[in-house]
Amino acid sequence: MTNSISGGSPIEASGAEPTIVLILGCGWLGMALAHRLVAAGHRVLGTTTSPENIAGMAAAGIEAHLLQLGTSFTASAEALLLRLLTQADVLVLNVPPRAAAAGAYPTLLRPVHRAVATAGTRHVLFVSSTSVYPTEAREMREADAISTRDAASDILRAEGHFVPRYGQWKSTVVRLGGLIGPGRAPGRFLAGRRDLSQGNAPVNLVHLTDVVGVLAAIIKHAVWGHTFNVCAAQHPLRRDFYPAAAQYLKLESPTFKDECEATGKTIDSSLVRSLVPYQFEHDDVLAALPYC
Repeated sequence: MTNSISGGSPIEASGAEPTIVLILGCGWLGMALAHRLVAAGHRVLGTTTSPENIAGMAAAGIEAHLLQLGTSFTASAEALLLRLLTQADVLVLNVPPRAAAAGAYPTLLRPVHRAVATAGTRHVLFVSSTSVYPTEAREMREADAISTRDAASDILRAEGHFVPRYGQWKSTVVRLGGLIGPGRAPGRFLAGRRDLSQGNAPVNLVHLTDVVGVLAAIIKHAVWGHTFNVCAAQHPLRRDFYPAAAQYLKLESPTFKDECEATGKTIDSSLVRSLVPYQFEHDDVLAALPYC
């Protein structure tokens, strides 16, 4: 993927026509992004796998559609996806790897790749994960994991499908740290567990507010052609952070084994901060606990 910002004017709701954004996967993150884009004046199309979510999405101003990938992906679903992509200026691909069986994530997304190519979609924003990086005790930058169609990692192979070989569309990949925010309080993650390992590993977390802010800024300012790590700047150790997070919720603190060696990767997010005009609100993840 090239490291250059695409030419042309930024995509934003002010000025000419509002951007039409299709969010494939309106779950916890997708809905928060949709709310932000609707409030900014964009027309937002959204998909969900759950019929019970349709009414809430519609009430939020989202044009809601049921769409199931995988074995339930029918010819009518393919036609719907193609129709939605034909309308959209930007596809936000927000389908988590857990939606697929082990080893099947690239296969799950293959129909989306075909539809993007057929529809002539101009921009793809691929929501990925920092789990693509090896668990080595060092800083991890974007170049430490390359997305190709024959990569060993399922997620990297899936990313590779949406990095166009011949410039058919412009794409940006965002690799997110562990998500925290309303409904995902980190104090619950390990509360009450005993003798955990990797206490000396840093945490690599990011608040929902900052993820939504980065994604919206990429769309608004047309920051295409990149892979970005999106993570809070501060990385306290697990043995310090998770007991504090549990205590904040008045839950039993986890305990960690006595280990001397440093373990675990540290996600470097300096590139997104240098190229995307967004100011992070929750770089101090301990200070972010009241906002989760």
